[in-house]
Amino acid sequence: MIMAVRICLARYGTKKLPYYRVVAAHSEARRDGRFLELLGTYDPLAAGTKLDVKQDRFDYWVGVGALPSATVASLMRAKARA
Repeated sequence: MIMAVRICLARYGTKKLPYYRVVAAHSEARRDGRFLELLGTYDPLAAGTKLDVKQDRFDYWVGVGALPSATVASLMRAKARA
Protein backbone atom coordinates (compact mmCIF):
# COMPACT_ATOMS: atom_id res chain seq x y z
CA MET A 1 0.00 0.00 0.00
CA ILE A 2 1.31 3.45 -0.95
CA MET A 3 0.49 6.32 1.37
CA ALA A 4 0.67 9.87 0.07
CA VAL A 5 2.68 12.41 2.02
CA ARG A 6 1.44 15.97 2.51
CA ILE A 7 3.33 19.02 3.68
CA CYS A 8 0.90 20.83 5.93
CA LEU A 9 0.49 22.99 9.03
CA ALA A 10 0.01 21.53 12.51
CA ARG A 11 -1.59 24.01 14.91
CA TYR A 12 -0.06 24.71 18.31
CA GLY A 13 -0.35 27.60 20.73
CA THR A 14 -3.38 28.69 22.69
CA LYS A 15 -6.83 29.96 21.88
CA LYS A 16 -6.57 33.14 19.76
CA LEU A 17 -2.74 32.87 19.76
CA PRO A 18 -2.02 30.31 17.04
CA TYR A 19 1.43 29.03 16.20
CA TYR A 20 2.02 26.47 13.48
CA ARG A 21 4.61 23.85 12.61
CA VAL A 22 5.23 23.00 8.97
CA VAL A 23 5.37 19.20 8.86
CA ALA A 24 5.57 16.33 6.41
CA ALA A 25 2.84 13.86 7.37
CA HIS A 26 0.88 10.99 5.88
CA SER A 27 -2.21 12.30 4.13
CA GLU A 28 -4.46 10.27 6.44
CA ALA A 29 -2.89 11.60 9.65
CA ARG A 30 -4.79 14.04 11.83
CA ARG A 31 -3.96 17.74 11.62
CA ASP A 32 -2.07 17.79 14.93
CA GLY A 33 -1.26 14.08 14.95
CA ARG A 34 1.78 12.04 14.08
CA PHE A 35 4.11 13.43 11.43
CA LEU A 36 7.19 12.19 9.59
CA GLU A 37 9.42 15.26 9.89
CA LEU A 38 9.30 18.79 11.26
CA LEU A 39 10.24 21.15 8.43
CA GLY A 40 9.80 24.53 10.07
CA THR A 41 7.52 26.96 11.85
CA TYR A 42 5.00 29.65 10.94
CA ASP A 43 3.91 32.46 13.24
CA PRO A 44 1.01 34.42 11.71
CA LEU A 45 0.95 36.95 14.56
CA ALA A 46 4.60 38.02 14.25
CA ALA A 47 5.41 41.17 12.31
CA GLY A 48 5.53 40.16 8.67
CA THR A 49 4.09 36.66 9.33
CA LYS A 50 7.32 34.88 10.14
CA LEU A 51 7.89 31.64 8.19
CA ASP A 52 11.04 29.60 8.90
CA VAL A 53 11.43 26.47 6.77
CA LYS A 54 14.39 24.16 6.20
CA GLN A 55 14.44 24.73 2.44
CA ASP A 56 16.64 21.71 1.67
CA ARG A 57 14.30 19.33 3.51
CA PHE A 58 11.22 20.95 1.93
CA ASP A 59 12.76 20.46 -1.52
CA TYR A 60 13.61 16.84 -0.64
CA TRP A 61 10.01 16.00 0.30
CA VAL A 62 8.62 17.73 -2.79
CA GLY A 63 11.20 15.86 -4.87
CA VAL A 64 10.04 12.47 -3.60
CA GLY A 65 6.40 13.27 -4.31
CA ALA A 66 5.00 15.06 -1.25
CA LEU A 67 2.25 17.55 -2.04
CA PRO A 68 2.14 20.83 -0.11
CA SER A 69 -1.26 21.91 1.14
CA ALA A 70 -2.79 25.00 -0.45
CA THR A 71 -1.85 27.13 2.56
CA VAL A 72 1.76 25.93 2.66
CA ALA A 73 2.10 26.43 -1.10
CA SER A 74 0.86 30.02 -0.87
CA LEU A 75 3.16 30.74 2.09
CA MET A 76 6.16 29.36 0.18
CA ARG A 77 5.26 31.46 -2.90
CA ALA A 78 5.04 34.58 -0.72
CA LYS A 79 8.38 33.74 0.89
CA ALA A 80 10.00 33.30 -2.54
CA ARG A 81 8.71 36.71 -3.67
CA ALA A 82 10.02 38.46 -0.56
